[in-house]
Order: sequence, then C-alpha cells, then structure tokens
Amino acid sequence: MSTIHELGDALRARRTEMGLSQARVAALSGLSRQTVNQIETGAIPDLGLNKAERLASVLGLMLRVDGGREIRERRARMAPLVRAAATASVSYKTRIAPTTLKRILATGQISEKYVPHVSSLLDDAPASLLSAVAEQLHKEANLSREAVWKNYRSLARQLKSRRLIWE
Repeated sequence: MSTIHELGDALRARRTEMGLSQARVAALSGLSRQTVNQIETGAIPDLGLNKAERLASVLGLMLRVDGGREIRERRARMAPLVRAAATASVSYKTRIAPTTLKRILATGQISEKYVPHVSSLLDDAPASLLSAVAEQLHKEANLSREAVWKNYRSLARQLKSRRLIWE
C-alpha cells in the first residue's frame, strides 16, 4: 500500500471516529472538501508535506519518518490519561486524578468540581493527546473510539467550549 493510501485510510478512520464531516475537516485545515475527499480515496496524484501535516494535525495524527527501529522513548512515556490529567490540572490548585478523568470521559458526566479541568482539557489540549486518550479508553474501558469522541463533544457542548473542532 502506498503512503498516500495509508494516510488517506488513517485520516478517514480518525475523521469518522471523531464524528466530523469532510467539509468540517476541510474548513479546519484550510483545504477544500474535494482535496480531503481525494486524499481519503487515494485519488490525489500528489500532496505537499505542509498540507498533509496540517490535515493530520487537525485530526490529532502525526506524520513521522520511521527508520524501522523501535523507539525506546515511546515506551517510557506517561500514559495518555496521566498526561491529560496533568494538562487539565496545570492552572488549578486542585488536581484531577487520572481515574476521575477516565470516568468523566468514559461516561460524559461531570461533577461541578471538575468543570474547569475538563473545560481546560477540551479547549486547550492538543488533538493528538485527546486521540491518545480515546485510544486508551477504547482499550481499557472497552469503549468504541466513536463513543469516546461522542462523549468529548457532549462535554464540550455542556461546557460551552469555543474550540472549532467541537462545533
């Protein structure tokens, strides 16, 4: 499979998980819907690296060159929920525990005490971190990735997030 087809498959899968239309992704990335469609279907003859990076970034994906070697640092990193809890707590005296954040994101239900934390996470965290958390919840809580993104959107609406990805 060619790299452009792999990219298209990954973009389509993530876009679908997130519940976004091609038109919405196009608007967020500054590309046309036709270009997004062509990338997803593998019909685009050539795609610049800047466009590919912009599109991947909107969906929380990363482009990287892999020399085929195992990257040790990846294994040593903090779990996504731990990083997300730290990110959500950075501006607050009271910290949110990863287990509490996991419950909130898995259920879509939040207590008043953690509204600022979850608002901060949904408004400011990189899409790549939200994607990694969705993957962790998929594996650990047996939730579909789509269900996690649906909970993110529901929480974002409840908390009146102004981040464009949630509109």
